[in-house]
Amino acid sequence: MPPRRRVPVAAGREALAVCRSAGFAADRDHTATAVRFTLEELAVVAPGRTVEVRVPPHGAAQCVEGPVHRRGTPPNVIETDPATWLALVTGDLAWEEAVDTARVRASGQRAHLEGLLPLLPPGPDPEQTD
Repeated sequence: MPPRRRVPVAAGREALAVCRSAGFAADRDHTATAVRFTLEELAVVAPGRTVEVRVPPHGAAQCVEGPVHRRGTPPNVIETDPATWLALVTGDLAWEEAVDTARVRASGQRAHLEGLLPLLPPGPDPEQTD
């Protein structure tokens, strides 16, 4: 069963567009909405409970099929700040670069998102019209 959405898609896309236009340094409300929306998108694209992605202080999501984690600290954790996360999901930052520059902390054998990012294509939102 897909995860329940808490952020309406339209509101999430709008918040993400605001954050992107502000160089991923938008106000707290837009940033929180954009982060939560994109974490929900990740859970839809890669359902599962093998990897936990944390973007404090705004949210976390479990994703990726595989061995299920049930108690304690998950063995596969990815953590980053909101600006880095939003740059990753939009394709403005490559996963390898984020890891190499320590903007992403990943622990565990399966703690990677290669092939899943970007969630949204780089450039203008394709669903927006002129």
